Amino acid sequence: MADSIKGLKRTAYCAEFNMSNVGQRVTVFGWVQRQRDLGNLIFIDLRDRTGIVQLSFNDQTDREVFAKAQSARSEYVVAAVGTISERESKNKEIPTGDIEILVEDFRILSKAKTPPFEIEKSEKVGDETTLKYRYLNLRNEKLTKNILMRHKIAKIARDYFYDNGFIEIETPMMIKSTPEGARDYVVPSRIHKGKFYALPQSPQIYKQLTMIAGFDRYIQLARCFRDEDLRADRQPEFTQIDLEMSFVDTEDIMEMAEGFIAKLMKETLNIDIALPLKRMTFADAMNKYGSDKPDTRFDMLIQDISQWADSTDFAVFKNAVAEGGAVKAIVAKDAASKYSRKKIDKLTEYAKGIGAKGLAYIRWADESPNCSFGKFLKDGELDALIEQLGVQQGDVAFIISDKTRKALTIMGALRLVIAKELDIVPQGKWDYLWITEMPFFEQDEETGEWVAAHHPFTMPMEESIQYLDTDKSKVKAQAFDLVLNGTELSSGSMRITDCDLQNKMFELLGMTQEEIDAKFGFLVDAYHYAAPPHGGMGIGLDRLAMLICGADSLRDVVAFPKVQNASELMSGAPSYIDDVQLDELGIDIAKFGESKSEE
Repeated sequence: MADSIKGLKRTAYCAEFNMSNVGQRVTVFGWVQRQRDLGNLIFIDLRDRTGIVQLSFNDQTDREVFAKAQSARSEYVVAAVGTISERESKNKEIPTGDIEILVEDFRILSKAKTPPFEIEKSEKVGDETTLKYRYLNLRNEKLTKNILMRHKIAKIARDYFYDNGFIEIETPMMIKSTPEGARDYVVPSRIHKGKFYALPQSPQIYKQLTMIAGFDRYIQLARCFRDEDLRADRQPEFTQIDLEMSFVDTEDIMEMAEGFIAKLMKETLNIDIALPLKRMTFADAMNKYGSDKPDTRFDMLIQDISQWADSTDFAVFKNAVAEGGAVKAIVAKDAASKYSRKKIDKLTEYAKGIGAKGLAYIRWADESPNCSFGKFLKDGELDALIEQLGVQQGDVAFIISDKTRKALTIMGALRLVIAKELDIVPQGKWDYLWITEMPFFEQDEETGEWVAAHHPFTMPMEESIQYLDTDKSKVKAQAFDLVLNGTELSSGSMRITDCDLQNKMFELLGMTQEEIDAKFGFLVDAYHYAAPPHGGMGIGLDRLAMLICGADSLRDVVAFPKVQNASELMSGAPSYIDDVQLDELGIDIAKFGESKSEE
């Protein structure tokens, strides 16, 4: 039978003790990380959410207590009462390494089976196992610290926005399905058979309604759901620090967000962030970095060599320019020794895998440069290109030709891969960046169709409204993104408050009036009762935590994450529900591939 904690009250957490506590009698609770039995001495590393403290048992310890310590095994839950003492053999690797607890009372509160992996070495175990036993993996010090840091970020956010007059308002989790750019997760209604709620992709419409209601500054740590394919920085459910403000413009919103970022970085990492944050237009980001979320911690900018290419007889480049495309290049400094012909071939295969037709290069390893398309050039043309690009001995230049947007996007992806392979991305650098002057529409290069680049409530720039019907390429949005080290943290914008303009935007997105009324009628109707000018943004809490913790994946900062196929290995979600529940919902399911009995 397990021991009782009757009469025991925790004095402090394990890692909160130090030399100033020597001589104090304390009570601690936690998990056994390791037990070392040296015969007449036993040491136990006791772990809780703050860290580790050493428990010590010797020949002066009560024999019954000593026997219990001998029986303790990894991951047992225990309680210990004793006196803080200075350690003879200090451990500089842990904060409590100068002290130990000489135990007088020791209780085993719960015994554990042998875990399927060592908690302290769980990062060396495959995801399939650690995610199945996630509750064990969360005991790992690194993951514990990540979850605690995420909590700290959430607290800082609430404190900051509360102090700036924001009101936390919860918006519904079961809402009407409205198009926001991704697929909805839907919830069937038992009472209204055949009808479905949707889980919110964001609280967008509801937070705008709080502005119409007059609350003027809204904040929420909002849960959002999007049925999208997963990747390292995406989960099907995520949290955003969601805010909305009335009687403001974009500058006010960005300034408010910058204050939060400065406070966050100071209180989490003790880093002072210079304000205002840097800004870059969407056009410059694409042209220089090939991405609307550029990593600006290193150079290697994209250069345009279309004019030079058009003057040559090299058909691949010349035809791309003639067809309205472009020829783009980047120069990897001092990379010739790293990029052998074999390595370049491998990079070419990667480029083709993301849509490139090929990858041209100039590699200057020896006395003269080696150019993959040199035989197609006339005398002096290669020298002119080398001079334009600034290529020097030891460098490699990589070149892509295609439709302009495609060439930039491919080159932007190559830039990141090359920088990683060359190990030129500086660590410990925090490059926050606003992307501004966002395009309102994006053109599908295959179909030529113009589609919305943002949600349909985004306000166009006033000077752009005249082009809505005539030239969508000239329409810019009152929108902005916040980027950190190449990761998009936030999107924000001013919102449309004019009923007629909002209706027109829905029409431009291909909706009939009947569809507009059915999907957004309640919002349009609300605008008829007067709406203040307002705008806002949502900052990705998960991604922010991932970057601040230096984690490789969102899984490392989410307590119970999903895997790539959107399932949760620990609980087995999603799962079938029984026929009784299906009947109550009025749903008949076609089985795909497997039956309930095969589950």
